[in-house]
Amino acid sequence: MKTYQGSEIRNVAVVGHAHSGKTTLISALLHAAKMIDKPGRVEDGTAVTAYDEEEVSRRTTMQNAVAFAEWQGLKINFLDTPGFHMFCHEARAAMLPVESAVVVINAQNGIETVTERVWKFAEEFDLPRVVVINQVDHPKADSHSGREAMLEDMRERWGRQLVPVQLPIVDESGFHGVVDLVTMEAFYYTPDGDGRGKIGEIPGPLHTRAKAAHEALVELVAEGKDELMEEFFREGTIPEQHLITALHEAIREDRIFPVLYTSGGRNVATDHLLDFLKVYAPAPIEREPVAARALKQAVAVQANGHGNGNGNGDGATDEMVLRHVDDQQPLALYVFKTMTDPFSGRISFFKVISGMVKNDATVENYSRKEQERLAHLSVMQGRKAIEVSELHAGDIGAVAKLRVTLTGDTLGAKGQDIFLQPLAMPEPAMTYAIEPKTRADEDKLAPAIHKLMEEDLLIRFFRDPQTNEFLLAGAGQPHIEAIVSKLKRRYHTEVTLKAPKVPYRETIRGRADAQGRHKKQTGGHGQFGDCKIKMEPLARGAGFEFVNDIFGGSIPRQFVPAVEKGILESAARGYLAGYPVVDFKVTLHDGSYHDVDSNEMSFKMAGRLAFRKCMEQAKPALLEPIMHVEIEAPEEFAGPLMGDLNGRRGRVQGMESHGKQTLIKADVPMAEMLSYGTTLTSLTQGRGSFRMEMDHYDIVPQPVAEKILATARRPVEEEEE
Repeated sequence: MKTYQGSEIRNVAVVGHAHSGKTTLISALLHAAKMIDKPGRVEDGTAVTAYDEEEVSRRTTMQNAVAFAEWQGLKINFLDTPGFHMFCHEARAAMLPVESAVVVINAQNGIETVTERVWKFAEEFDLPRVVVINQVDHPKADSHSGREAMLEDMRERWGRQLVPVQLPIVDESGFHGVVDLVTMEAFYYTPDGDGRGKIGEIPGPLHTRAKAAHEALVELVAEGKDELMEEFFREGTIPEQHLITALHEAIREDRIFPVLYTSGGRNVATDHLLDFLKVYAPAPIEREPVAARALKQAVAVQANGHGNGNGNGDGATDEMVLRHVDDQQPLALYVFKTMTDPFSGRISFFKVISGMVKNDATVENYSRKEQERLAHLSVMQGRKAIEVSELHAGDIGAVAKLRVTLTGDTLGAKGQDIFLQPLAMPEPAMTYAIEPKTRADEDKLAPAIHKLMEEDLLIRFFRDPQTNEFLLAGAGQPHIEAIVSKLKRRYHTEVTLKAPKVPYRETIRGRADAQGRHKKQTGGHGQFGDCKIKMEPLARGAGFEFVNDIFGGSIPRQFVPAVEKGILESAARGYLAGYPVVDFKVTLHDGSYHDVDSNEMSFKMAGRLAFRKCMEQAKPALLEPIMHVEIEAPEEFAGPLMGDLNGRRGRVQGMESHGKQTLIKADVPMAEMLSYGTTLTSLTQGRGSFRMEMDHYDIVPQPVAEKILATARRPVEEEEE
């Protein structure tokens, strides 16, 4: 396969709400570029970027996938992303290795919840955006007046920079062409064809609208550029070649967000979208240099005989560097995704930040200080790896079977260490208990889940120290169910899901002062530890603070950490119901010791005793996680949704109207949201969507707390060890 320079590459994240047709559109683009024999479909599992068995069975994208098209001397890398609110962290992660985003909008529904979120993600990464109105062929897609209303809605939300660069040709034959407002040519297509258009005349009814839209485009492009404005006023227009150059620059600088029209399902106007990305999407070398953290090893003695002069005495300095996307720069690769394949093992997807990488190269993993060999360097077409001899700066590639490398690692030339900051993952929103069905399943469970955790950084897997149950945490019920299904399909490990666990916490609302005295006499040396502590509450989210206020040596310095350790161990076991105690401060202010019998274990036991006595006095209380919930649904369902939230102890924080849609923002206890998806579907006839994320902890109301405590098992502390 041909290798491409940075100027010949376009990296594009395809983002948008679920069911806007992103995966089908990418398949249609690949078909138009003759990369595949026929366009695939999500429904039958033939779409190039929907190869995961769970995605096929659920008909929804759940993780990022990579494909590429070779088009007129260029290589366009596409990152297909999930549109379901629960997997938005994947869409955000896809923004890091690309230079532009194609925001796909369903022509029937307009802007939806996730559309807004991915737009903000692209804004956060300063990415140029191309808006594609997809599924224009659908019988329920809006008429011309509806499309104008949709455009106005976009401008209200995202600014007047939203401007069409095409008009759709829709008549009694349906959607079968577009008018290019730059070249003022019409392109006609055969629906369900090869995606290649034929140039023709602009239809008569569209002439006037096309001329007005062309003038609006020219005027917006010329704004802010004196030489273009002068040319515009002098000539009344801008010559086509000047307009193409100026539009490319305006898109790259986020001064214009172009709007195009397609049908991925029927392969209409897909070649024109490829042409547009080729001409107007920025190449990797056009973007700003990448900022990274560099660890510079300082030289102990420089040529003048003096020290390194960095002033910190550790022989190294940390500094920010800018790395240009250039083959001549030192090699740096950033791993943005990991996939586990049953046949190939772990596959690491990376962006070549700088330099040029060759097959079989040996590189340094800067994050883990280990060397890796890049055998079988490849580019990915869905799950199919195509081997290449080299990849240039700006390209996206993959390599299998790296030993230690995981998502977020930076690799490159030895001695040229830089670190790209990995993206922070949101906290899991829901935890289930899982139970292996057989002893054999139990043996396979941990290795299998850890392989899935390499793919999906949002998964958490741990054992509850109180109940010894295995706990699996994820973004929500569908996410966890998909994990369980993958365990069975890929790793032949069967588990039973139990009711989701709400991660309650315990805290204190009052102050306390208590003594913990541990004394045990046996034959020979005994045990003696004695401490006095004060306990007081801290602000919510502050965690734990320990202050050593001992004067005069009443407790020897070496035993103070043992007191703190005993308190922490006891706090982890809980006091009321076995949930960890948080947000409190302990001050160790007095105690006593024995020259022979005192040791670390004795003072750890004394710390535990003092903690439990303080908890008796300090007004202990239960804390529950409060979720920030955003619900979007047609406006006619707002009343029933608000009533339901009130019944769930929710606090509505606000409402926003966007066209015919209403967005409700509320804070609701997690315990009340465990089965909300089913309720929302019922209340909105399947037309509502929601997302939630952990926001803060708050005190559980007394009546609710009493019910929780009635079924909880109070922890029993051991007195001796």
